[in-house]
Amino acid sequence: MGNTLVNMRDQRFILFEQLGIEDLFAAEKYADYSQEVVDMMLGEAEKMAVDVILPTYGIGDREGAQFKDGKVTAPSCIHDALKKFNEAGWNCAPADPEVGGQNVPLCVWSACAELFGSANFAFMMYPGLTMGAATLVAKYGTEEQKKTYMYKMFSGEWGGTMCLTESGAGSDVGATRTTAKRLPDGTFSIEGTKAFISSGDSDLYSNIIHAVLARIEGDPPGTGGISIFIVPKFKVNEDGSVGESNDVVTGGIEHKMGINASATATLNFGENGKCTGYLLGEERTGMNVMVNMKNEARLEVGMQGLGHASAALEQAVQYAKERIQGKQIMEMSIPDAKAIPIIQHPDIRRSLLWMKSHVEGMRAMNYFAGFCIDMGETATDKGESAKWKGFVEILIPVIKAYCSDKACEICSLGIDVYGGYGYIKEYPMEQYLRDCKIACLYEGTNYIQSLDLVGRKMGQSKGMNLMNLFGEISKTIAEAKENEEMKDYAGHLENAYNAVVGISMQFAAWGKSSSVLLPVLNARPFLMIMGDLIVGWQLLQAAIIASGKLDVMYEKAGAEGSKAKKRALARKEGEAAFYQGKVASAKYFACNVLPTIEGRCKCIALADKTPIEMLEDSFAV
Repeated sequence: MGNTLVNMRDQRFILFEQLGIEDLFAAEKYADYSQEVVDMMLGEAEKMAVDVILPTYGIGDREGAQFKDGKVTAPSCIHDALKKFNEAGWNCAPADPEVGGQNVPLCVWSACAELFGSANFAFMMYPGLTMGAATLVAKYGTEEQKKTYMYKMFSGEWGGTMCLTESGAGSDVGATRTTAKRLPDGTFSIEGTKAFISSGDSDLYSNIIHAVLARIEGDPPGTGGISIFIVPKFKVNEDGSVGESNDVVTGGIEHKMGINASATATLNFGENGKCTGYLLGEERTGMNVMVNMKNEARLEVGMQGLGHASAALEQAVQYAKERIQGKQIMEMSIPDAKAIPIIQHPDIRRSLLWMKSHVEGMRAMNYFAGFCIDMGETATDKGESAKWKGFVEILIPVIKAYCSDKACEICSLGIDVYGGYGYIKEYPMEQYLRDCKIACLYEGTNYIQSLDLVGRKMGQSKGMNLMNLFGEISKTIAEAKENEEMKDYAGHLENAYNAVVGISMQFAAWGKSSSVLLPVLNARPFLMIMGDLIVGWQLLQAAIIASGKLDVMYEKAGAEGSKAKKRALARKEGEAAFYQGKVASAKYFACNVLPTIEGRCKCIALADKTPIEMLEDSFAV
């Protein structure tokens, strides 16, 4: 397994050349940042990913989390790696310096997270869940709760989880049966069982602080009656030390398809009536508290998909360059023709470029979402802040679902590049596919993300969030039409854009008629169409920048007007090869993916109701 997991040149291109994140550094919050600081941070993140986290990948998968005699143990290799990760300050890097963080902009943290996740996402789930739970305490906790729990969670001394799901309720959080009974001292007695809790228990921490959704006795049914509670695994003594058990018992861990190093646990609260919970925030605001964390959490899951896809691409390219097999197509009839690296075979090149264009587009889309969150928080003008936040509302469900679905396709195609070797455990490709699939399911299944996009996000702010995003895409189309290199490809994005605008308007019309089920039926296909449109937009935007850089390089080298000289320059200079690769990604995506959007929108417009009109018994006899 090679050590190249992420194209760091592309990371820097997106951050500095495409997004222009230097604009963020003008804000007081990020005044200590500069391009040099970010470059140094990315370099350190790569070292952590390659030298510390990556060695745990295959070993952690084979050993897996273990459950024995009521106790959960993480793979032995995780312990030292997590210690080094925490000591380096990565556990709370995006947090405020007051709690030990570094105020890392979310777009920069996304780049670091891609490196870490591509090395071993199962490992990253332990600090990731801890940081998420600690952030809840930081935002909604009392001063006493922050003093008791927050600092030790942000330091990595204690772990944390999010306990939402129950086996009978699944994605229907409002059907939770976990209860909270008021106690005379103002605390609550918690009783219930939570299932599929990521990193739910382990021996990595001396205490684990669970954020638990429960309904206070007497409160109304549904999501509006749910509160959230801090429930430590062990009670905390007045001096801050770990005390006796808090009646939180692990019932077992799941035997999973992937992410085996992460313990996915069933947790039983209050089996003996001795589990104490502490209200976090106000009563009956549990879902509101959790929703405020959803954007970052779903971006993180999108990054999980991106990390696996990125690693699969880099590994497949490396393998294809080294694997010698077969002859050039035009030399097949020559007996003594020289065998070639498989990267020279047309179908392998097509597969790798399909992977490359999607990975680069997904990376740009995800970093852009992080940048929008940063800009929304730092913009001083309310209207400007609202615009950036509106972009986030549209982007997040697309990122979570699109990137996780596409990651599975990319990892599967990576296996194809390896051939039979991709299917065996000697190489990492089969594990990439197993590990990335869960991203389609947790943090709200991808169908739920589609419903969120179609049922809520498209209509928010009277549709202005979507219109503002369409406006940005339209600007790029106009700019591309003025670019000699990309003007012919702008039309493909424009046709796709017009088709999506049209079907969006059709959805709105259906939503006001008796055909209201049609947008629901077609929500998932529409989300994937939106993902392709946004990725195509990001790739074209990048290509405009790259072509401009190439024009300068060609002029300096005297290569204008000569395809041969341009190719020769790219073979000699890595920067020219990189920029040519950016242009190639955009052209390929524009010609091979964007034209499909028109046809897919036409399919939706046919208003076929067969799936909902056919009898259930007709699915299988």
